[in-house]
Amino acid sequence: MSSGNSATENLDPPMPQRLPASLVEAGMVVGLLIAVLVLWEAAVYVFKPAPIILPPPSVIWQEFLLSPGYFLQMSAFTLYTTLAGFGLAVVLGLALAVGIVHSKFIERTVYTLLVALNSVPKVALAPLFVIWMGTGVEPKIAIALMLALFSVVIDAVLGLRSVDPDMVNLARASRASSFAILRKIRFPNALPSIFAGLKVAISFALVGAIVGEFVAGSEGLGFAILTAQGQFDTPRVFVCLLLLGLLGTALFFVVEACERLLLPWHVSQRGGGGSGH
Repeated sequence: MSSGNSATENLDPPMPQRLPASLVEAGMVVGLLIAVLVLWEAAVYVFKPAPIILPPPSVIWQEFLLSPGYFLQMSAFTLYTTLAGFGLAVVLGLALAVGIVHSKFIERTVYTLLVALNSVPKVALAPLFVIWMGTGVEPKIAIALMLALFSVVIDAVLGLRSVDPDMVNLARASRASSFAILRKIRFPNALPSIFAGLKVAISFALVGAIVGEFVAGSEGLGFAILTAQGQFDTPRVFVCLLLLGLLGTALFFVVEACERLLLPWHVSQRGGGGSGH
């Protein structure tokens, strides 16, 4: 009987394998984007707005094909400025968060100063950075740093303070140093909050880079947008805007991929782990 059952089992058709959830989500996003572009093209064909108001996607694509090297060069400059400002914001923001958590003096002084600076529109500060640093890449990186810093500090402080007090007291009773508690208890528990702040900060860093290019730029997507605006070249403006959207989306998902790599337990709980029940 057992041999007959095994033979019957071998004849059963294999069960179809389900596609990974990431591939399904990517397919849905691509399908939605294609549908939006098709509707956009059809709406322009039907309603016929002036090309200077709303060009169709086909014209925007042709504009990109006319000088792809130019647009890629502008995108690379903006990407460099964004990543430089973001990296500095991460390093400085985490250092400030640790100081705020461990020092009442830093919390009452530096933290208050950060809140005050965050309430000032960064566009108003941009001319000062140009006066102080010139018209090179430095003021653009500084503005990107300013926009991204607050999100990193706020979420890092929240994460470092959300540790179970009993766990910290137990570590202190075991004569663990403050640095050991930070490295082995506070920082690992704060990583989910830190990554939440990083995903916001990377978008703000891109905005800061564009603001810097608007104020005093000779390169980058922001400078390309201003140049196209002066020439009333709407298709070129749309090319730059679409590239900015792609750049911001890619940077966000890179940070999210790092979160999935470093915190698989956290992402699985947040991302619909109910399939296993």
